[in-house]
Amino acid sequence: MLIETFKLGALDTNCYLLWQENKTEAVIIDPADDGDFLNEELLRRGLQLKTIVLTHGHFDHCLGLLSLASAWQVPIAMHFADQFLLQQAQASAKHWLKITCDPVPPANLDLGKIKNISLVDQEFEIIHTPGHTPGSICLLDRENKILFSGDTIFANGNLGRTDFAYSNRQAMTKSLKKLNDLKKEGLYGQVFAGHGESFFV
Repeated sequence: MLIETFKLGALDTNCYLLWQENKTEAVIIDPADDGDFLNEELLRRGLQLKTIVLTHGHFDHCLGLLSLASAWQVPIAMHFADQFLLQQAQASAKHWLKITCDPVPPANLDLGKIKNISLVDQEFEIIHTPGHTPGSICLLDRENKILFSGDTIFANGNLGRTDFAYSNRQAMTKSLKKLNDLKKEGLYGQVFAGHGESFFV
């Protein structure tokens, strides 16, 4: 599996493009706020977008959705507990970054109802990790021992914020234990987070 990382937007949000060598199917994890750029990248590489996955609903991870959804009729996958954040994304961007942006379309595939998802011929386990947001998820690729952690964990032991009105510190503690147990079992070694560099545990 090939992974390309793009740092996009004012908050340097990590967007991940995944595909298999010599194949054209691709998935985007967290399109951040530059769907036009991502469309150009897909065309430049001769890739066909099949799925968009959101690790959670924060605006800096999803503002690129409208451009992608307009160009590709593909599932937008997210835990639906964060659907309200997509509805607020336009207003949140205006509040935090003082920018006017396009509205964000809703997700249409609920990752809260399935345990696994096949992306670019690779099986990913969906791990619900509430705390930062109610619908935060991580994607675990057991075969390659890779974890896409969204804004749950970052390099150097940093954690996602839990001071929002909808955040939950107790839930975050349970989520961190869940991830730590998986790490102890040796089920992942490399982490691709929502911000910052990838790292090994």
